[in-house]
Amino acid sequence: MKNQTISHFRDVHVHAATVQDWSQDYSQLTAGSTESSLMQLSTEGVHVFREQINQRVVQHGVAPRGKMCFAVPITTPGSIRMQGREADDSSLFFLHGGEEFMFHMPMGMELLSITFERELFEQALAQTASAKEVSLLLRQPVIRVSAPRFADARRRLLAIFSRALVHEELDSTRDRERELALEQALLGELLQLLTDPACDKQQRTASSTRSYIVEKCHRLATTEMIDVPSVIELCQRLQVSRRTVQNSFRSVAETTPLNYLRSVRLNGVRRTLMSTPASHLSIGDAAAQWGFYHLSHFAAEYQELFAELPSHTARAAITGCARA
Repeated sequence: MKNQTISHFRDVHVHAATVQDWSQDYSQLTAGSTESSLMQLSTEGVHVFREQINQRVVQHGVAPRGKMCFAVPITTPGSIRMQGREADDSSLFFLHGGEEFMFHMPMGMELLSITFERELFEQALAQTASAKEVSLLLRQPVIRVSAPRFADARRRLLAIFSRALVHEELDSTRDRERELALEQALLGELLQLLTDPACDKQQRTASSTRSYIVEKCHRLATTEMIDVPSVIELCQRLQVSRRTVQNSFRSVAETTPLNYLRSVRLNGVRRTLMSTPASHLSIGDAAAQWGFYHLSHFAAEYQELFAELPSHTARAAITGCARA
């Protein structure tokens, strides 16, 4: 294949940065050491990756531009929310290239993501009898299909991906033939799912109010980093009761608003530390950028979430010319 890697990580931020072409942040919400795996391969027309993370994570970013992005849940050990929609293990996820997204991934979830070049997918779709109906269906980020049909497709997609990963490099002509065969096999499976008579082409699933509340609070926590609103202030801004906010976070993220927002900010500090040399930014200054002003309290909360002190977090190396 053109490019294929198998990686294991102990940090969700390194994991997220290693996914090719995706501009996204992963925030760890549950406490403890991270263990994750990422297998990915790419051809001229498709990028496929299989990931699993042992912690609950919220993913926030923008889908690669000029692409058609699908994802198939493999194991779903908890509550899933994609673009504010509740999903299950018979749900196909979809994003248009350039679309902002937020995805709540439960502990231990495993996911297979398949991203096509837009032109390749649209050409294949145009050859089906249901092109118009499928195009309307792809306005939905969560597409529900029949459970038995989905299970069969998932099994075949995983087999296709596994076979592609184990192939050794051959000459360039044979290699491109294999890439074309892989692209067509993946396209065929997904188009069969979308055009299947059992798949309701008229389905419409609205984003829930609870998801909206969580996502709005998430954005406020990451944009107003220094002067982070309290839970009471968030209730006032959203014009909802504290009970409603509490229930929303319990339903969507399986935690409290306070724990969620603190975890998102702690992840922000961790990303800042990992992206800056220690000589350029102190731990205290990085923490203050995200609204943590009591260093000892911050260090204890950081260690509880990530199972390491901020002083043990790997910092970026200094680049450029050596100083005299």
